[in-house]
Amino acid sequence: MKVAIVNYGMGNLHSVLQSLQSANEMQQTHATIVLSDEPEEILSADKVVFPGQGAMPDCMAALHGRGLIKVLQESLLNKPFLGICVGAQLLFESSAEGNTTGLGWFKGTVQRFASDQVDKSGQRLKIPHMGWNSVHQTRAHPLFAGIEQDEWFYFVHSYYLLPEMQEIVLATAQYPNPFACIVGKDNVFATQFHTEKSHTAGLKLLGNFLLWDGSV
Repeated sequence: MKVAIVNYGMGNLHSVLQSLQSANEMQQTHATIVLSDEPEEILSADKVVFPGQGAMPDCMAALHGRGLIKVLQESLLNKPFLGICVGAQLLFESSAEGNTTGLGWFKGTVQRFASDQVDKSGQRLKIPHMGWNSVHQTRAHPLFAGIEQDEWFYFVHSYYLLPEMQEIVLATAQYPNPFACIVGKDNVFATQFHTEKSHTAGLKLLGNFLLWDGSV
């Protein structure tokens, strides 16, 4: 089994690679994991991981510049596919960040957290939302195997997913109101948080992805 991490110059690419390698050893899946920007290599992979970090307009520009848009669209059709952070945001139709057009795999938008939000004690919440937050699973999914309800994962983001269809929301987090932090349908699973920064829970989720056949 070959797993391709899409290398378009954006994101914690080597951290994602190291985390997947650790998950591979933990699960003993014996996968070959490659970091690649070669369309043929990505298309030949059995599974695809699509990370991202930084501004969404820059990420889309990088994908266009490396000729990877069609590769991603084809991979989304039939491979177990994992989007991480901005890699999840790019799957939506558009983002308020730079009025950017996304890949449009999921209907919906990406919106910025309001700057006037406060917590329960009245303290203004910082933007970006940064740090550990509990994740509440709203639908069953094979990638949740062995992960406790309300487990903690690591977030760094100023924009959040706003799906048009609530049935694709697999988990939510709160800042301070609930927002979709995991979305998925069929062979696609995407997280707003950074799996590669989420220690044991993140490694477990990545391990589950390596075991996943893309069915739900």
